Amino acid sequence: MTKNTADETKKTYTKQGAAGSAAREGARVMGTVLVTSGTGKTGRRVAERLAALGVPVRAGSRAGGVPFDWQDESGWAAALDGTEAAYVAYYPDLAVPGAAGAMAAFGRVAAASGLRRVVLLSGRGEPQAAVAEEALRGACGEVELTVVRSAFFAQNFSEGALLDSVLGGELVFPAGSAAEPFLDIDDLADVVVAALTGDGHAGAVYELTGPRSLTFEEAAEELGRAAGRPVRYVPVSGPAYAEVLEGFGVSGPEAGFLAELFATLLDGHNSATTDDVKRVLGREAKEFTAFTREAARDGAWHG
Repeated sequence: MTKNTADETKKTYTKQGAAGSAAREGARVMGTVLVTSGTGKTGRRVAERLAALGVPVRAGSRAGGVPFDWQDESGWAAALDGTEAAYVAYYPDLAVPGAAGAMAAFGRVAAASGLRRVVLLSGRGEPQAAVAEEALRGACGEVELTVVRSAFFAQNFSEGALLDSVLGGELVFPAGSAAEPFLDIDDLADVVVAALTGDGHAGAVYELTGPRSLTFEEAAEELGRAAGRPVRYVPVSGPAYAEVLEGFGVSGPEAGFLAELFATLLDGHNSATTDDVKRVLGREAKEFTAFTREAARDGAWHG
C-alpha cells in the first residue's frame, strides 16, 4: 500500500465519530493482526484500515508474502505466530462443504498460538455458514470471537462477479423479485476493524445490511443512472445462471454451488434491514445510491 493510499484511508476512517475514535484508542495497544484472504475485496480494505491506524498487519494469501491457504493447514501456525488478532474470511464461502471442518481446525491452531481475538466474516441467512461459525466457536477456546454476517455486497456490481453484466447492460441473476439490503464493503471493513481493535465485541454476532432494501430490478435502474448507460435486470433460474457462470469459465461444481446459494439467499428471507452498522460505528450505513455515485466517479463502469 502506498503512503498516499494509507493517508487517504486514514482520513476516511477518522470521519467515523465516537466509534472511530474508540477504535483508534484500542489500536494504539494492538499487536499484529493476521488478515486472511488479505488481497481479496474485504481483506484488502481491512488491511488498509488497520495499517492507517498504525496497527501491524500480516496479510495472508496463497501467493503473497505471508503464505496462507485454506486448503493447506500446514502453514497456518506460522502465519498466526506472534499475532494478537485475526480477521477470518474463508474462501469461497462458509456454506461450502468442508468449511466447518476448516473452521474447527483453524480454531484449534488459533487457540494453540495464543491468539486473543478473531473476527469472522459470515453470510447472512446461510444455515450452513452458521454451522461453520459454531465449529470455530467450539474449537477456539478462550479466543474472543466476533461474527460479522453480511448482506449481499454492493461492490459485487463494481468489482465483483456482476461487473461484466453491468458493463454489458444485462444483469442476469437468479434473484426473482426479492429485495436485498445491499451492504457497502467499506462499512463492513469499518465494522471489522472496530471489532478487531476495540473492546466490547467478544461473543457478538452482527448482521450488517444497508439502510434500504431494493429489488435487483431497482438496483439495475440505479446502476444504469450512475453508469450513464441502460442496465436491465434479467431474472433467471438457478440452473440457467449456473450455465451463465460456466460460460465465463467457472467450473461446473462451483457454478452449481454458487447458483444454488444465490437462489437460496435471495428468496426474500434476507430482505429486512438492521441497524448493526450504526450500533457499532455510531453512523448510518451507506446508501446504495451513494455507492453507485462513488463507484461511477471512481471509474468502475468506464469499460
